[in-house]
Amino acid sequence: MTTSRSAWVGVGSLLMLALGALSSASCAASSETRGALAPAEASVDPAASGSSPDAKAEPTPATMKAVRIHEFGGAEVLRYEDVPRPVAQEGELLVRVVAAGVNPLDSKVRAGSLRGLIRLPYTLGWELSGVVEAVGPKVTAFKPGDAIYTYMGRERGGAHAEYAIVPERQASRKPSTLSFRDAAAVPASALTAWQALYESGHLRAGQTVFVQGGSGGLGGYAIQFAKLRGARVIASASTKNLDLLRQLGADEVVDYTTTRVTDVVRNVDVVLDAVGGEVLTAAIPLVRRGGFVVTLVGTPDAATLEKHGALGVGANVRPDAKQLDAIRGLFEAGKLQVHVTQTYPLAEVEKAHAQIATGHTRGKLVLLIGEEPK
Repeated sequence: MTTSRSAWVGVGSLLMLALGALSSASCAASSETRGALAPAEASVDPAASGSSPDAKAEPTPATMKAVRIHEFGGAEVLRYEDVPRPVAQEGELLVRVVAAGVNPLDSKVRAGSLRGLIRLPYTLGWELSGVVEAVGPKVTAFKPGDAIYTYMGRERGGAHAEYAIVPERQASRKPSTLSFRDAAAVPASALTAWQALYESGHLRAGQTVFVQGGSGGLGGYAIQFAKLRGARVIASASTKNLDLLRQLGADEVVDYTTTRVTDVVRNVDVVLDAVGGEVLTAAIPLVRRGGFVVTLVGTPDAATLEKHGALGVGANVRPDAKQLDAIRGLFEAGKLQVHVTQTYPLAEVEKAHAQIATGHTRGKLVLLIGEEPK
């Protein structure tokens, strides 16, 4: 990645990270319409095609429950239906999904933000925890029964279903200290924060970072990763969430409902923005000359960047099993926390989309899909 003092360096916003992720249709999602989605008739999902005679597995049902979109729109387009259960092909794992995270990107894609770039019917969901049900040919690192967690990113969606296909190279063993519910709340947000701060923001020990919206899933991991790097952390949130910021380790908290951020934050080395728009523009003067404005949404104004001598960088999250391995180690060492605010059954994903739409979700939302192994 290269950066320019006076120009926006586009590595892509959070929305654009999904462009590759949407190259293959998925096979799942969930929701209810007016309280409970009516099951639809079985239909063929593109991600469920193919066969693998060498896959090692116990017999599993020929179909599975999933929630898919057949058109773009509001939460009412989510359809809970029977679809063919996918089969692991070469280098792939068939995973019985125990839990899956719900992220803002899910609702944005459902509404049509990537219209023309994905093929319908389509299933949302890019992070999950589950148990390997079967493996395709040439899989060497995992076997049936292994507990994994993953961010699937570029290869395929499909986490919001009873079964999902996960490329072996994107899978990591689930942290032993986390339940499947909590593990499902980690991959997307944690990888985004890790890559945004350590790679895009070049955060170093002794520097100061400002995290806008620190009480959300992404912000929570950003605070923790910054502290682990030895940085000083300033984070903003509403009044009711300031306690969470302190619990996560923030050195200074800002209540954006009562205080103007520009009055109290100055000369930081890195700003992490997940809001965009006017909030992003207002964040640029907070950075020292030569500092980084790392954004996940939108594009910083080039003239404002040049005026303040700031470097604009977009964070584009990618699947990375090695980073998930490192994150697993931090959880198992007791150095990271996960915060799940609300859980929903698969058929009630519409409620999760409604919560995401408020823009004020504390921690993470998780779908409980399969039975957690004893």
